[in-house]
Amino acid sequence: MKRREFLKSSALMSSAAVLGVPHYSHAAAEKATIQVYNEIGKTGIKMSDISFGCGKLSSASLIARAMNRGINYFDTSPDYGDSEEVLGEAIKKLKKRDKMIIASKFCDKELYPGHLPLGSKKLDFIKVVDGSLSRLNTDYLDICFVHAIGEGTTLFSAIKRFIPGMKASEKKRKEEEKRLFDENLLSAVDTLKKSGKIRFLAVSSHGPHFMEELMTKAVTSGHYDLIMPAFNFMKFPKIPSLLLEAKKNNVGVIAMKTLAGAKDMSLDPKGESFEHAVFKWTLKHQGVNGLVITIKSIDELDHYVKASGKEFMTSDQALLDQYKKLYTAKYCRTGCGECLDSCSSNVNIATILRYQMYFQDYGMEKKALEGYASLRQKADVCNSCLDTPCEKACPYGLPISSMLQTAHNLLSFNA
Repeated sequence: MKRREFLKSSALMSSAAVLGVPHYSHAAAEKATIQVYNEIGKTGIKMSDISFGCGKLSSASLIARAMNRGINYFDTSPDYGDSEEVLGEAIKKLKKRDKMIIASKFCDKELYPGHLPLGSKKLDFIKVVDGSLSRLNTDYLDICFVHAIGEGTTLFSAIKRFIPGMKASEKKRKEEEKRLFDENLLSAVDTLKKSGKIRFLAVSSHGPHFMEELMTKAVTSGHYDLIMPAFNFMKFPKIPSLLLEAKKNNVGVIAMKTLAGAKDMSLDPKGESFEHAVFKWTLKHQGVNGLVITIKSIDELDHYVKASGKEFMTSDQALLDQYKKLYTAKYCRTGCGECLDSCSSNVNIATILRYQMYFQDYGMEKKALEGYASLRQKADVCNSCLDTPCEKACPYGLPISSMLQTAHNLLSFNA
């Protein structure tokens, strides 16, 4: 199948999923509901501890069901396919906008990843927000994110020219820090806030470049009301200090990528589950106001909500330990990036393996294919690499070279 044929068919399938919101029976109201709502920093708004990631939103009716279960926070983006349109359909039909917290991103609808790069004009930031508002059938966003700080996929050639000899990751850190505090961005935010189009500014990061350091700069800058870092039980030793800094500055924290790769852990509605253990582990950390998890079906919705407000137990830790034992040598830790400077070909190892995770484990094939296609350096160069310095640099002993070659074959189309 050609790439354009796949993307075209995927777009048609996504459009067909935008359904009307049905009337729900009393039985639906008896399902498990959200038990805890936490204030997001100093914003004055309270979010459900388990909230809805709209990265693969299947229907407007699923949003209605989520609200019936007590979920009130919905995270979307222009580059999440038709996510904003589907969520907008729900907003229009439900007529409960004041009961919803809507978060979107400074992203381009036509690209994935579509986050606006360094060098974007003030009008660019305003334009993408106006586009989101139109698709969402609302006149304001509660939260707008500068998305994916530290991913390192934006241009850094200018920094390379001016600072020769600096490591590639350090060049990208400087570039990403500039994107975090870009004057055009901050000026646009000021204009958007004054016009009532956005209420709060946020930043997200799943690394792999200096995630904790960049998040800390955002927290202490006074510009950002909340942050959304990748955070799970498999890594992130610096996150606790970031949580303390955020609490000290009264900045909200929402966790993402909590499932640590979501490696083949099926739902278990009859008893405690891996997903519940993960959510409870994440939410037990002081300073975490809530977590966002991609919800693709009614079964997932009903299952995930059951973990709301529950205490983390010894049995939960046993499940996490079991997962670690099974997948510690197979999971590229989101946000790590320890191996990146070892690659002379500048392959963005962490990002490629994250796209592979989206394809294999998250069911987000279209997003994974588009993301990989956008990268300037593909992993096909790994076929001719003999000394595999990336594997020597990996602190977890992963077979990175073979993993990258598998990812390239999975994420590439025939010409």
